[in-house]
Amino acid sequence: MKASVKKKIWVPILAVALLVTASSFKSDFFEIAKQIEIFTTLFKELNMNYVDETNPGELMDSAIKNMLDELDPYTRFLNEQDVEAYKINNSGEYSGIGALVRSYESKLVIVEPYKGYAADKAGLKAGDEIIKIGETKVADFDDNASELLKGANNTSVEVTFVRQGQTKTATITREGVEVDAVPFYDMIDAKTGYIVLSRFNEKASSQTKSAIQDLKGRGAERLVLDLRGNPGGLLSEAINVTNLFVPKGELIVTTKSKVKKFNQEYRTRNQPEDENIPLVVLVDGKSASASEIVSGGLQDLDRAVIIGARSFGKGLVQRPLKLTYGTQLKVTISRYYTPSGRCIQALDYWHRDAEGNAVRNTDFKEYTTKNGRKVWDGGGVMPDVAIKSLKTNTLIDALQDNDVVFDFATNYFYDHSFANVDDFVFSDADYNAFKKYVQEQNFTFQTKTEELLEQSINADDSLLGAEVQEKYKDLLLAVNRGKISALDSYKNEIKKLLEDEIITRYFYREGLYQYFLAHDDAILTAKELLADNSKYASILK
Repeated sequence: MKASVKKKIWVPILAVALLVTASSFKSDFFEIAKQIEIFTTLFKELNMNYVDETNPGELMDSAIKNMLDELDPYTRFLNEQDVEAYKINNSGEYSGIGALVRSYESKLVIVEPYKGYAADKAGLKAGDEIIKIGETKVADFDDNASELLKGANNTSVEVTFVRQGQTKTATITREGVEVDAVPFYDMIDAKTGYIVLSRFNEKASSQTKSAIQDLKGRGAERLVLDLRGNPGGLLSEAINVTNLFVPKGELIVTTKSKVKKFNQEYRTRNQPEDENIPLVVLVDGKSASASEIVSGGLQDLDRAVIIGARSFGKGLVQRPLKLTYGTQLKVTISRYYTPSGRCIQALDYWHRDAEGNAVRNTDFKEYTTKNGRKVWDGGGVMPDVAIKSLKTNTLIDALQDNDVVFDFATNYFYDHSFANVDDFVFSDADYNAFKKYVQEQNFTFQTKTEELLEQSINADDSLLGAEVQEKYKDLLLAVNRGKISALDSYKNEIKKLLEDEIITRYFYREGLYQYFLAHDDAILTAKELLADNSKYASILK
């Protein structure tokens, strides 16, 4: 049975399968029991009488996951493999090939091999397309084929991959992989330390603390904490990282839920590492969840200046609940609120538009920080100092979502060479080559304006008339021309994405962060601000 058929059958019928976990179980007991009985009898009859053989496990997995899609993207059913991946993500340790991999229907793409780990030692590069693992073709594997790359230490796996049109093979010896929460830290100048915190796993606060101590030992009198691209993680570690800079007993997060036991206040429990050192926190549109707890908390307490672009806007808290047979339900249990009382959740998953998409909050409420500064809820953490090159829009998002930037960087890597990161320059000629590449890929995306215009064009001809229809078509052509010219309008923003992607190909993450120290707009702005005590203080007051 095809997946699309499964979804069509199951989504309207199984909207009750996991309601047994709901807190309203007692009050809705009869309705829940009734729906469970309907579901049980339907599932039994379907598997017994359907014209072809069915796979009960696959049907159930598909049904549950499609049902949960009606809620929010963070409430997920975790099968045994998902549970293991969840544990690995939190611990930061696993055994495998040591690479970030993106899964497609017929291939796995190496997004980033980690320096010095198995995939890197075997010669795999970003952009390599794995089509076969051992004797298993990725296209024939029903589940996530990336699981086949994991395994016990010192076991080997042969992969067949395509690189620049040529098919190659490599044997990779799996090994233990440690994913650092702090992959890089260094001095920006003689008095300014820089720390990258890339995830909130179990190592986040301890590694950040060690970095602070080392940098202060090297002369750091002020700090830049980089949370850009950090998708979040453990709530407890967000509290602990914030605690490094604020006193014991400070309220950082309040969670509110319909379940009374999930209504909690989270305060700092330890003495801070340094509650006075001048601090800048960098955020962007991919800084989410725990990153927003840290940046929002430090902003509300007037403990740090936030620099960058508006953060992602995830104000929801999840908790894994154990189910039977080693499975779990990772369920959204509450909303969280920063010290000023704001919830920075940007998307409203409970009020959707006509296409079923979550509605973005636009009606922001005003709150005040400890010193009386104005801040707002509902749209992520807004920076105190905005960096233009970090802003995003429909075009930039589409270039990334469609792998246009990634694929161009892959081709660029094989056409250019650099001895070290200081030699790297992405010239205007290179950017013109990128614009040509975009047009050759027949890259398309739809803006909100186009969507509205097309709806108008498809309206009743007799009502609008042919002349009006033609005017709409002319507008659409103008919009398309505007999208091409937008590649020039947003050159700086797109160029930064290209530079970041390309530098990582040559010099890994470490080289990218080293490049940032001398070239990144946000870091240079933070460095200048921290060197100006009066300006820094005036922002916080």
